[in-house]
Amino acid sequence: MMQNILQPYLKISKFKVVLLMLVTALVGVALAPKPEGWSILHLFAALVGIMLVASSGGSINHLAEIKVDEKMNRTAHRPLPQGQLSELHVLIFSIVCMVLGSLILVLSTNLLCVLLTISAMIGYAVVYTLWLKPITPQNIVIGGLSGALPPLLGWVSVTGKISAEPLILVLIIFTWTPPHFWALAINRLEDYKKIDYPMLPVTHGVKYTSLSITLYTILMILSTQLPFVIGMNGIIYLVIANILNMLFLFDVILLQISPTTSRGFGVFYHSIIYLFLLFSVMIIDHFFHYELIIY
Repeated sequence: MMQNILQPYLKISKFKVVLLMLVTALVGVALAPKPEGWSILHLFAALVGIMLVASSGGSINHLAEIKVDEKMNRTAHRPLPQGQLSELHVLIFSIVCMVLGSLILVLSTNLLCVLLTISAMIGYAVVYTLWLKPITPQNIVIGGLSGALPPLLGWVSVTGKISAEPLILVLIIFTWTPPHFWALAINRLEDYKKIDYPMLPVTHGVKYTSLSITLYTILMILSTQLPFVIGMNGIIYLVIANILNMLFLFDVILLQISPTTSRGFGVFYHSIIYLFLLFSVMIIDHFFHYELIIY
């Protein structure tokens, strides 16, 4: 019974997406220098606060796109089009998540973290969803910055300031985002044609999109070298990151050679696994690297 009640709310919060965001935020926390008095409770509170604010943004996205979701095969099963939740319920859920998440961040982190987290939510829910997405094929490039911020949020929740290290993590996700979403757009090309959204495969064709995916993947690979270059991560990270890079690039090249909808979904799916493993390796390597330095 409880599962049936919670399931629609988990869907409108985009919980699976939020979990991936939390992994990248956790890397920001793990790699940040810890001040005196910092504890695991601060980590828990920061992640819960970020999760709730991000869930609020996901809910607003569902509200804003209910008419669009009804027309697309990929999204027609969502709670709002299916009538599992009313628009009022989703609005209340979004407000509660926003207020509660912001309050937790205010009490457990710092003002800069709160402002950046709220800015990221507004960037995604308002700037990207309501403004950029319907008007430009570069929507995901411009709007992708909001989704790239969680590592910075995690770092700032500990340190209270912005520095080069978390910005490199942001850069990695920023360059990862276009291959991730454009691959899905290739897979769902007919859906996007139905709603007349200017996604890149619709406006410029699948071949152009697959080439763009390849170019952004190369930029992403270059950006993944920077944590090693500045000494934030060590050799374990470098080796495993480049194995992941080559595997992902191979998948992307196959998409460019044969830009089919099935290959598009394959790149999309593998991009999620890629980012999860890359950032997990950052945490593992950091502690090995740190122990070696201490030793």
